[in-house]
Amino acid sequence: MPEPAKPEILPPTNTPPPGSALTLRQRAERLCSDENLDFFAHLLDDFFRIPFTPIRLGLDGLIGLIPGLGDVLAGIASFVLVIAAWIRGVPYVTLIRMMVNIAIEVLIGSIPLFGDIFDIAWKANRRNYRLMMRHLRQPHEHTWKDYVFLLSLLAAVLAILAIPIIVLLLIIIWIAHRM
Repeated sequence: MPEPAKPEILPPTNTPPPGSALTLRQRAERLCSDENLDFFAHLLDDFFRIPFTPIRLGLDGLIGLIPGLGDVLAGIASFVLVIAAWIRGVPYVTLIRMMVNIAIEVLIGSIPLFGDIFDIAWKANRRNYRLMMRHLRQPHEHTWKDYVFLLSLLAAVLAILAIPIIVLLLIIIWIAHRM
């Protein structure tokens, strides 16, 4: 039993231990600040300038020079912006556009030499940062580019779905002519 002259001091029961005062979501939001994400996109796409030229490239372009694995690693790093946009509540159509930007960069970037030049010019991370910021500043306002993108995506999906049907019809016609 504590003495009246020396009261016992107990920590509050609902207080988290020191160093863990922030929730996981608060930590993620702090890491996903505008300044941090802008710097990350800058680091990946245009951090370095080629001397005596206006051409800028980032770690994405440098990592992409590694044959085979470089573009995949750069693409994985680019997904940090997509995850940050998802945490911030960016609409799914914008997230899909961001992923398509990364896919284009990885696919075309994997072509030797031409792909490396394309990586330096395309700057998918800068594009994705601008897309995210536009939708955070103007929620629910889609531009004509969003609608063109959705129509293009729909056309691509319909084309992919039509390919097996067309191939099947061609096989049937080919078999019919053989008989």
